[in-house]
Amino acid sequence: MKKTLVLGASDNPARYSYQAVHRLQRHGHEVVPVGIRKGEVGGLPIHTDRPQPTDVDTVTLYVGPQNQPAWYDYILDLQPKRIIFNPGTENQELERLAQERGIRTEEACTLVMLSVGQY
Repeated sequence: MKKTLVLGASDNPARYSYQAVHRLQRHGHEVVPVGIRKGEVGGLPIHTDRPQPTDVDTVTLYVGPQNQPAWYDYILDLQPKRIIFNPGTENQELERLAQERGIRTEEACTLVMLSVGQY
């Protein structure tokens, strides 16, 4: 299974990041929720302190491109195998920086990928 860091995690059930945490868990993936507000999602605390998990396979983004620059170093230093840019998070600059480091990027929807077995 793929350790996934959900960046932009929220404890609001109406948010796609909330749904992503739950669906990733249902599919057996280890999830690390990271956000700007403390809370809990899927029985996991939402980290606000930029944890440094090892062996991150995927960072799935739920942070708009205007707020991503503050996260660039954090995301890239995790050295994930891929970054998923969910709808509304597309960012050519971060994609370029990631690809220069050998990190795959995908403009896709984590929820759809999980539902069709392409995660």
